[in-house]
Amino acid sequence: MAFSSDNIDVFLSVLDRGSFSAAARALGRVPSAVSMAIAQLEAELDLSLFDRSSREPRPTAAARALEPQARQLAAQLRQLNTQALALNQGLEERLTLAIAPELLAAQWSGPLATLATEHPLLQVEVLAAPQADALKLLHSGRAQLALVFERPSLDGREGFQEVGSETLVAVLAPGHPALAQRGGSAAGPDAFRENLLTELRQIVVASRDLAQSDPRFVFGRHCWRTDNQVAALRLIEAGLGWGWLPQSFVRSPLAAGTLVELPFENLTNGLTLWVDVVWSKERPLGLGARRFIELIQAQDGRRGGP
Repeated sequence: MAFSSDNIDVFLSVLDRGSFSAAARALGRVPSAVSMAIAQLEAELDLSLFDRSSREPRPTAAARALEPQARQLAAQLRQLNTQALALNQGLEERLTLAIAPELLAAQWSGPLATLATEHPLLQVEVLAAPQADALKLLHSGRAQLALVFERPSLDGREGFQEVGSETLVAVLAPGHPALAQRGGSAAGPDAFRENLLTELRQIVVASRDLAQSDPRFVFGRHCWRTDNQVAALRLIEAGLGWGWLPQSFVRSPLAAGTLVELPFENLTNGLTLWVDVVWSKERPLGLGARRFIELIQAQDGRRGGP
């Protein structure tokens, strides 16, 4: 192959600096070495890259045609070298983040965007899984980090950092019979008591494991389960039950009138929980995971971390 990482650097340096001597100074070489490298490249390509008929070499049409790909290749080589150095310093080959479905609208993509800029070759995987399943992925080693709600009790195997909060609201379709019995509108004078939550069918976002459920979210005696908040939204909009959904997620359906917040006589409609990024203490965190925690923590303005 005619092109190598070395002669690409020489080629681009001459293009950028306009002379062999200026390129030599930038590269820390003597001008004759730069001139020889260009001559050897021209011989291997059987192309004239620089017109030497004037005081300073001028790029030929062939050189300008090769320039864009040469710059792209040089950038890829720099990224490759940076990635190799980062791997040597502990960067993962792949960073997997498991996210509870209710938190998919949370502010986690910004830190990933910064991480992608800093480590452009890092493979990133984002999995949406109910909280219990997300934590299983974490403890099995399938995921390095989990973004979940605060847990009812501490697990000694887990490290965590609070990174914000999310409010869940109890919502129902405006055409649900429970509303029709009270004048057909959730905005009417008649509000509900908390026993409605146990009497009506509840749509629950829960683990695929039927034995797993979070008692903080399950109020109904009769529940339908799904592992996806979009599916939960569709079921609730269809009038099949009520459910807890993130306030940020249902803002548009509430504004459009396809959902209503349940009005209560004796309690506030809202369940605010802290959000944690969680990691396993049983496995060392890689460079990418540690940096993500720093970034999402800085975004929230909290102190702490691994």
